[in-house]
Amino acid sequence: MVRPVRRSRAGLPGWAFAPAALGAVFVVLPLVAVVAEVDWAAFPSLVTSEASLAALRLSLVTAACSTAVCLLLGVPLALVLARCSFPGLRVLRSLVLVPLVLPPVVGGIALLYTFGRQGLLGSSLEVLGLRVAFSTAAVVIAQSFVAMPFLVLSLEGALRGGGTRYERVAATLGASPTAVLGRVTLPLVMPGLVSGAVLSFARSLGEFGATLTFAGSLQGVTRTLPLEVYLQRETDARAAVALSLVLVVVAVVVIVVARGRRTEGL
Repeated sequence: MVRPVRRSRAGLPGWAFAPAALGAVFVVLPLVAVVAEVDWAAFPSLVTSEASLAALRLSLVTAACSTAVCLLLGVPLALVLARCSFPGLRVLRSLVLVPLVLPPVVGGIALLYTFGRQGLLGSSLEVLGLRVAFSTAAVVIAQSFVAMPFLVLSLEGALRGGGTRYERVAATLGASPTAVLGRVTLPLVMPGLVSGAVLSFARSLGEFGATLTFAGSLQGVTRTLPLEVYLQRETDARAAVALSLVLVVVAVVVIVVARGRRTEGL
């Protein structure tokens, strides 16, 4: 006689809780280690130094700008991927999501050979007097490149999950496509849109590899907080830990906001 698998009150096998606990410890323990390593007596002075404040300010400004770029370009892209059907759609969707798995430094090299002085578009921009690489604009471009797939993926999933029933009804009543988009589609997927925007902001804030490769590390111009953490690690480990904690706190706040919005949309 085969014995049935013993299940917990949650409907899960009892053995699942042990590896789940190990997985949680594996993720949480390094964060606890960062908190435990912080020199709390010197923490205020470490995170308020001129270099730290300049890096934090630049990170917040560029992350906000890149999030705006992701919204401006990513929302129409997600709409096309979710609502249209044409040859090559699957290939396009795959290419759009490539930055999710691409090593950031490779993305930085790709951007450098696109917008650099001798790049695909950079040489033409140089003629017009526009130098993109190793500028603050390069930071925004690098962050947008790696963050946009998060917005597209989140919004496309929300669009597909919501269906098109209400949109068809609105169109039947005479609403124009623009009116349907603004009054029906976007309000229905707003939780997914907000969640994608928040995740894009978080990804932009933590971007390192593509920024370093494409924009460099010039204080006040391209040196974001992750780059400052990396540099401080070589000279002042206490400052690196303190700034790392700042990034951890920001990341936790962003995740809480994103998860709260997603829960509201359920």
